[in-house]
Amino acid sequence: MERYSRNLNTLSQDEQVILSKSRVAVIGLGGLGGGVVEMLARIGVGALVLMDGDSFETSNLNRQILATEALVGHSKAGAARDRVGAVNRTVQVTAFHDFLDGQNADATVKGCDLAIDCLDSIEARFLLEDACRRAEIPLVSGAIAGTLGQVITIFPQDPGLTLIYGDRSSPRADGVEKEMGNLSYTPMLVAAIETSEAVKVLLNRGELLRNRLLIVDLMALSFDIVQLT
Repeated sequence: MERYSRNLNTLSQDEQVILSKSRVAVIGLGGLGGGVVEMLARIGVGALVLMDGDSFETSNLNRQILATEALVGHSKAGAARDRVGAVNRTVQVTAFHDFLDGQNADATVKGCDLAIDCLDSIEARFLLEDACRRAEIPLVSGAIAGTLGQVITIFPQDPGLTLIYGDRSSPRADGVEKEMGNLSYTPMLVAAIETSEAVKVLLNRGELLRNRLLIVDLMALSFDIVQLT
């Protein structure tokens, strides 16, 4: 347990064991997902399912912790797998160089205790939420744009993403993060909050952002929680 000695007292040994037996899916391995994977591996979550069909571009270097100059053009899923191996060899990793879709969503989250949404497409978020409902597991969802971020935790019986984005027929506004840009520190903060929510769900401990949306504006230095139901 020396690896996790600095976790202890904040976490109990029993809780550390629970994390070691947990399996978490991280969907999207860019700015948010890279940070989430790093923190889950370091805190000791025992098994990770990682998915992203994208490869690194030079524009990712400003903010994505997994991106290096040597990895431009290489798979984000492969980089995430290798990073976990370098940080914590005890973590079991299953990595998919695929984009989430209606054909693979159920299989991706099958057997997981929790999924974390680090996607940049609203439609893909809904696909992941649907798969989590069918698997009867919670979903932690985060999004960023510029210096803005949001996080919500959704259980299978909750209204979930419709409270934020409207129903499936509502107009979509994907790409806001491209219009506003992404700075290095926004995804790291939101990834930390997503990771914290995930750990609390796994340990059944603490106050969750369930049916509540955390909205962060780092330029205004405001942190607001909106009760959605």
